[in-house]
Amino acid sequence: MNSLFARILLWLWVSVMTTVIGSAFVSALSMSRDNSDPRAPAAQLVSFQLSQARFAYENGGRAGLAKFLATVQHIYGAQGILTDENGRDLLTGENRADLVSRARRRAPYRFLRAGNARVARAAEDGRYWYFFAASGATVGLWFLQPEHWFVILAGILFCYWLAYHLTIPVRQLQKAVERFGRGDLGARVRSKRRDELGKLARTFDRMAGRIETLLHAERRLLLDISHELRSPLARLGVAVELARSGYDVQTNLNRIQKESDRLTALVTQLLEVTRAEGDPNQLRREPVRVDELVQQLVDDSTIEAHAHGCELKYERREPATVEGDPELLRRAVENVIRNAIRYAPKETAVEVSLGRNDGKVLVDVRDHGPGVPEEALPRIFDAFYRVGTDRSRSSGGIGLGLSIARRAVELHKGAIRARNTSPGLEVELELPAAG
Repeated sequence: MNSLFARILLWLWVSVMTTVIGSAFVSALSMSRDNSDPRAPAAQLVSFQLSQARFAYENGGRAGLAKFLATVQHIYGAQGILTDENGRDLLTGENRADLVSRARRRAPYRFLRAGNARVARAAEDGRYWYFFAASGATVGLWFLQPEHWFVILAGILFCYWLAYHLTIPVRQLQKAVERFGRGDLGARVRSKRRDELGKLARTFDRMAGRIETLLHAERRLLLDISHELRSPLARLGVAVELARSGYDVQTNLNRIQKESDRLTALVTQLLEVTRAEGDPNQLRREPVRVDELVQQLVDDSTIEAHAHGCELKYERREPATVEGDPELLRRAVENVIRNAIRYAPKETAVEVSLGRNDGKVLVDVRDHGPGVPEEALPRIFDAFYRVGTDRSRSSGGIGLGLSIARRAVELHKGAIRARNTSPGLEVELELPAAG
């Protein structure tokens, strides 16, 4: 029997049947204890019949006794026998000494033996023995009443429901595991149960989500690397060949250095992206003063802004603290600020502000550049997405800065949004404030 459902159902059925039949059996056993306990119902019944049979015999002779025993047969469907102290049947004259002998030995569970089941009782003065004998055909399951069968049926139905209730989440988990094993990484149980089976299902869902995240991160990293490394490696190869030929060596060496630096930056940012989304459980949690962090980043980025011919303004700020990884938060804000500086026109300002609203910390970075087409706004946070081919190429961007910012913010249960401000683009980072 390989089915867990069938095993549970069978064992529950056996348990219910054993309990009900055993209880009825024990009840019948207690009623049949004639000599060991005079207060037992069967003993009291036989004692009463003994006194009535004695009265009928002593006052009406054999005829009176026969009439009484016929009444017992009619009412109880069982045979009554009255004997003297030596075992002679007072109605038929037969020798019943064997019944007296067995009654005196008080053999346990006499009603289970083959043939008739008898309960014996002796008169207090020892002159008479009375035997109450039920035929073997009525002994079998006589202690099971219709109410017992109703209880057994109800128990069987309950057992079926309980077995189904216990095994259905296991079957759901089995199906989810099979789908996941066939490559459906989105397979989940999504159980709402609160017992151990529900906890097991949710543990599988978390494990599946973790594996899916890791596999997607690995695949994305491989695709990103294969896509982005192709062009700089090709240009690097051309520059190396030109340098070997001796033609304009210094220019080609500068080109090699530039492409090497670009590859180094690319690999560094790819690793940051993978770290940001590949292992959320390793995210550090500590209080971070966002106002101080933004101030430090503005100070560090001032030189880069001047080199681009623009300036940084950080005028509106409020003290704010969030719980999270300081390095990831720093990278998120820094990438947004550097992205704004990269596309800001000369002699314009990049405005940075920090505020709080309804338990949220809001960091706004706005430039006064050309902005982006409305249809491109939802995609500017995708890895390697560029609005225009020249835009990122000419500015040196590789399309990963805003993607890193988005993933870092989402790991902190926050959100990042962009909107055109005519002129310019405003990027807003929303993070939950620390309690």
